[in-house]
Amino acid sequence: MTLKRNSTCVGLPPDIEMDLCGHATLASAHAVLRHLTPQATTVRFSSASGLLTVRKTDDARLEMDLPSRPPEPAALPEPIANALNHAPIEVLKARDYVLVYPDQTTLDDIRIDREEFDQINLGHGGVIVTAQGDDVDFVSRFFTPQATILEDPVTGSAHCSLVPYWNARTGKTEFKAEQRSARRGQLHCTLAGDRVLVRGHAITFSTAQLT
Repeated sequence: MTLKRNSTCVGLPPDIEMDLCGHATLASAHAVLRHLTPQATTVRFSSASGLLTVRKTDDARLEMDLPSRPPEPAALPEPIANALNHAPIEVLKARDYVLVYPDQTTLDDIRIDREEFDQINLGHGGVIVTAQGDDVDFVSRFFTPQATILEDPVTGSAHCSLVPYWNARTGKTEFKAEQRSARRGQLHCTLAGDRVLVRGHAITFSTAQLT
């Protein structure tokens, strides 16, 4: 089954059409593979980032096949630097800025000055903060300036840059990751050439019939 979609993510600034949204990809795949055609094992979406494939795994997860976006060293814009209570030890950028911190404790303590942060508009992009995890391979958080929701609970698309970054740091291609928002989220990730495979669970929290 192939579906075409052109999605805008909730929480983004008005009139920003998202180039890649893990939320929409995972939710759409869950609806198709769990409810609309439960006999199917794979669904493919035509998107602004090319063909995105989601498949059922043997352990009841959904695996998203996303493009790898390795980040490159970059300068940190002043509004972002001024908004942070902890300075990063490394700054990189792909679509999103990737800010590296020395440890999970520092990452957990990051606070954003919203007034400073909202002085910059990153369009499709946001700000990822990451560090080596205490109990997983790496941890992260994700913030979007000028958005209705400052901190995203779990961001699949952020791992398109996080996975190649941590691959370059560690040489590993398989990772257990945790996004340490208030809600938290666990992801299993694989670097496969120029693709990033992100595996996780999805649940149905409501159904309705509209007439």
